[in-house]
Amino acid sequence: MFADAATPSLPWVLLLAGLVTVGAIPLGVHLGFRAPRLGINGSPAALGLDYAAVRIPTVRGRTLSGWLLPAPGARRSVILLHGWGSNAELMLPLALPLHRAGCNLLLFNARNHGSSDGDTFSSLPRFAEDLGQAITWLRAQHPEATAHISVLGHSVGAGAALLEATRNPQVRAVIAIGTFADPDELTERSLARLHLPRLVVNLTKRYVQWIIGHRFADIAPINTICRVACPVLLVHGSHDRTVPITDARRIAAAANGAPVRLYEVPDADHDSVHLVEAHAEVLVRFLDETHRASCGGSDNGAGPDSRPEQPRTDAQPWVA
Repeated sequence: MFADAATPSLPWVLLLAGLVTVGAIPLGVHLGFRAPRLGINGSPAALGLDYAAVRIPTVRGRTLSGWLLPAPGARRSVILLHGWGSNAELMLPLALPLHRAGCNLLLFNARNHGSSDGDTFSSLPRFAEDLGQAITWLRAQHPEATAHISVLGHSVGAGAALLEATRNPQVRAVIAIGTFADPDELTERSLARLHLPRLVVNLTKRYVQWIIGHRFADIAPINTICRVACPVLLVHGSHDRTVPITDARRIAAAANGAPVRLYEVPDADHDSVHLVEAHAEVLVRFLDETHRASCGGSDNGAGPDSRPEQPRTDAQPWVA
């Protein structure tokens, strides 16, 4: 029995299905992985903090919106970077204790977030690019406040802080809150709920790496942690349902002698910034130690007798 000439043969059907699948991957990636943009509804004024709204030039001709919170006489600054789909406003709970500790603060929105300019896509490397530009801007505009620059990042912002610290000697300390170990694994977890064929998952990951211009392995915090020379404090919620606590423990274990600590916040989930705020004294103590150690025991007139115990340089968990 002969096949009807109008009925496509099986190889052509499979080829067509393959082309449709391959063509659907870019669309799925750009729609499914697009960062949601949350509007800015408040400001540091709600916390009683003085601030200046700033615009920071970044790559590709875009500009970033942000807030500069000066601490009179302070020569150290902390730059705060939010996570995926978040914004600077959601990092404000951590601003108050850090500002009270005598730090100038710069909070900014990455591209495609808050009131910053849009761009074709967001990625961990682009978060890091924006962070690097924010550091450059702060040093140029306020050199008196940048004798010591620390970065506090959340989630993707934390991964970006670690990546930027591998190549930017101006980063003297990193606080990484809720960072994931490997974007390859994170992508796997994100796609698992769709029950896609293995081939489609692999093609999707390859396409994402091609788009962002970086191999996952090169930007994975579990790998970049080994190349970070400055002290790092990993902070992770014990009940994080987005990024399991085991990710943070693996990053700490992979530090291979680098000055890394892990602080586990009991009962905190991935976005439990208020619970992290309740443990702000841990963040402040870490920043004080790293600042004074880098300044040879002197901090705005403090003498060598005020030098605290040197930061721990092991990678063992420092659990609350």
